[in-house]
Amino acid sequence: MAAPVVIVGGGQAAVQLCLALRKEKYAGDVVVCSEESELPYHRPPLSKAYITGKTDDEKLLMRPESFYQSRNIDLRLNCMVSAIDPAAKSVTTAQGENLPYQYLVLTMGARARHLPVKGRDAVGVVELRDIKDARQIKDRLSGCKNVVIIGAGFIGLEVAAALNVQGVGVTVFDTAERVMGRAVAPEISRWFEATHRAAGIDIHLGEGITEITAADDGNVSGVVRSNGERINAEMVLIGIGVEPHTDLASAAGLDCENGIVVDQYCQTSDPSVFAAGDCANHPNVFADGRRVRLESVQNATDQARTIASAIAATENNTPPDKPYAAVPWFWSDQAEHSLQMAGLSFDADTHITRGLPADGSFSVFHFRGNDLLAVDSVNASRDHMLARKLLGARISPTRLQAEDVDFDLKTLL
Repeated sequence: MAAPVVIVGGGQAAVQLCLALRKEKYAGDVVVCSEESELPYHRPPLSKAYITGKTDDEKLLMRPESFYQSRNIDLRLNCMVSAIDPAAKSVTTAQGENLPYQYLVLTMGARARHLPVKGRDAVGVVELRDIKDARQIKDRLSGCKNVVIIGAGFIGLEVAAALNVQGVGVTVFDTAERVMGRAVAPEISRWFEATHRAAGIDIHLGEGITEITAADDGNVSGVVRSNGERINAEMVLIGIGVEPHTDLASAAGLDCENGIVVDQYCQTSDPSVFAAGDCANHPNVFADGRRVRLESVQNATDQARTIASAIAATENNTPPDKPYAAVPWFWSDQAEHSLQMAGLSFDADTHITRGLPADGSFSVFHFRGNDLLAVDSVNASRDHMLARKLLGARISPTRLQAEDVDFDLKTLL
């Protein structure tokens, strides 16, 4: 029997779409093609609780196998889609099977960016994108005294903090001048850099490495700095960002530019094909409609709901009426510290700090003129939750109100 909906990818967006389709009373067949051999699982804990043994495989699962069975979801593991034929409305798997679709949803996510450096292929040089990578890191930690992390973004610092707490010596390199430089305000960067340094993590900014060295048995033995100094390490983690999976879409003739180009309903240049999650480049109302690609659980979840609504509307012969307009929000847990972000601060011209960084709990409010664009919060969950509500309601506090910790922002709602 033909499958009206085929989903390529088995991550957050795929599982949420399965749930949302059934909530929308969509009764057609749904097939999920996942390249992985595991049931779909949560990825955020991989860089923290999972690699340190504080959680296990079962607790990572988004849903048990019975979830898919009870909702008549045909979840196919170890199923790689090798080609899309938009004209025939079918996909071809690596096993040679043709799967017809009425609607195709691409949720392939992103892959780790490659670091072109000598020694990159030594045993013990790792990335962290999936559970197999996490298991490799976890297994290698046994007897591991020193780890070098290349990249001071979210993944790099989350792993650094988790391993440091376990007593592993950690050295972090990044060619940028500040940690998480592409994502947070300078004051947030300074606070996390100082906090991680105080905890014993060795951080080198504005500097990369020129070589990864290996012992005679092929195992990584360390890295070489630009000044020629060699640093010993039994493991090297590369975390320099990701690139969206667009190969399938591009080969099928779909518009791609820094991701798969979609509209406000997550529909691609082919009206029968949708995309969601890390691989989707969409117009975002919180960036004045400019195109962005967001790497977050929230984005994947909300875009999946948008697609389910659009498919349900089409099935009912009505135009989609629920465009993607969710407030973007992100988080990063680094050791015991929580970083939460709401909104997009691309065009901010003023940054107001609420609370004292020295107290370990504060927020930075980003304004463009008098308009609140985004809020970064460190160990300040209440600020974060209020920021999401304020941004969603398009309500801006004044700069004085944002700065005044005695002013209750909730009164503005």
